[in-house]
Amino acid sequence: MSPDHRSTYDVIIAGAGPVGLFLACELGLAGCRVLVLEQGDADASVLKRLPFGLRGLNLPTMESLDRRDLLEPLRARMGASDASATVPWVDGARRPAGHFAGLQFFRDMVDEDAWPWRADSATEMLAVTMADVEHVLTARASQLGVAILYNCGVARVAASLDGVQVDAGGVLHQADWLVGCDGGRSTVRKAAGIGFAGTEPEFTGYSMALHLDETNPLCPGRQHTATGMYTYAPPGTVTMIDFDGGASHRTTPLACDHVQAVLRRVSGTDVVVDAVELATTWTDRALIAASYRQGRVLLAGDAAHVHAPLGGQGLNLGIGDAMNLGWKLAAVIHGKGPSSLLESYGQERRPVAEQVLDWSRAQVPLLRPDAGAAALRDVVRDLMDTCDGSTYFAGRVWGVGLHYASLAATHPLIGHSAPDMMLADGRRLNEALRSGRPLLVDFDPADSLAEIAGGFPRLDYAIAGMRFDPGLAALLFRPDGIVAWADSTSDHAAVGGAVARLLDPQLVA
Repeated sequence: MSPDHRSTYDVIIAGAGPVGLFLACELGLAGCRVLVLEQGDADASVLKRLPFGLRGLNLPTMESLDRRDLLEPLRARMGASDASATVPWVDGARRPAGHFAGLQFFRDMVDEDAWPWRADSATEMLAVTMADVEHVLTARASQLGVAILYNCGVARVAASLDGVQVDAGGVLHQADWLVGCDGGRSTVRKAAGIGFAGTEPEFTGYSMALHLDETNPLCPGRQHTATGMYTYAPPGTVTMIDFDGGASHRTTPLACDHVQAVLRRVSGTDVVVDAVELATTWTDRALIAASYRQGRVLLAGDAAHVHAPLGGQGLNLGIGDAMNLGWKLAAVIHGKGPSSLLESYGQERRPVAEQVLDWSRAQVPLLRPDAGAAALRDVVRDLMDTCDGSTYFAGRVWGVGLHYASLAATHPLIGHSAPDMMLADGRRLNEALRSGRPLLVDFDPADSLAEIAGGFPRLDYAIAGMRFDPGLAALLFRPDGIVAWADSTSDHAAVGGAVARLLDPQLVA
């Protein structure tokens, strides 16, 4: 590709799942020319609908959706399916707050004052289906002018110093950048020669909709047995784990005889499976890409990291990747930031992925079918029955502890997601971030910093309507809502110098 060639697109995204679509929306919001290539068709897979498509959105994901005015459309879309009423671990008199390897912890034991940077922001989680998320994101991407081609998977990739060429369905597409959001078996990652390493699986997990004989002996709920674990929701929804080293994942047809044999072994019963209506397998392998970027090729979501769906962290992790990458890639495309800005994407997101992979690995010992695992489950239950224990688990599962340590922190808020405070004009902070631009919030209207903000044409400015921290004079937020700078001084020269140092004027011009 010659230096003066104008690519057809700024970015090609491989994969129209939630991660690829969210990234497409971020880039579209910034005025980039985006093409999404999806190997499947436009209709959401049945596995993305109830019951197997159910996912829990953690706090950073909900904040990201709210900051782009996508949360309320998603709530409205969910109304018809009532996904929140089908969360399998919501039962009993106490209000569950989440689970770890199926062990519940409860809200009445969680100390939300442990996270002062939340500033009384909501800590509610939300249950959604993958199909609902994709529907809302597809609609928004289309509104923003994103092109989406279905039944058009990536076959080959040719990358050079100044662009990429993608062969999809026999048609060549050109772009300046390519982002692989095409899953754990990513064609883009393999084409870029990026390594993928970690830990191999101990088990094969099964999610199934079955027709069972009327003499069905399975016990409803989660059952740990001498050979594995299964969860049964009448009349025929079964999830089970078989500690076979992952041998049956994508190697054995999920026919009636195989499913029945494994279910009998795991449950220790003579259950009869009359028919398999729907079945899929998964494992506890935990792998991460050696790099999130190779030249003009980047990775996000499962293309960059895979792990067991224990605790439902995968969707949240991928949306976080897209939110972090989108504004940075757009800045580079528009010449408002150096290419090196993209290095901070991997520097910030890879440690988050490593934590999630370890969180997934840590749940496997609790699921093993032996006396040691049973004893360990009792210990974890005891810890969850303490305030400190439940607060720790909530912080991890809810994503409250998200923090980018790579940012130079001179204040405790720096590197954390912004608290959704009220502004003087009646908007919430998340609403003020919907432009996708950086935002300077002034806590002292008597000594307004608006003049300083005016020196940065694409830097938004707002006056806070509340002072949740008496020592704060101003906060600077990145386009993704992460606190980039905080200070107690209202000296204009000091504030202006800090903003200039932390925000390259070209990045916001």
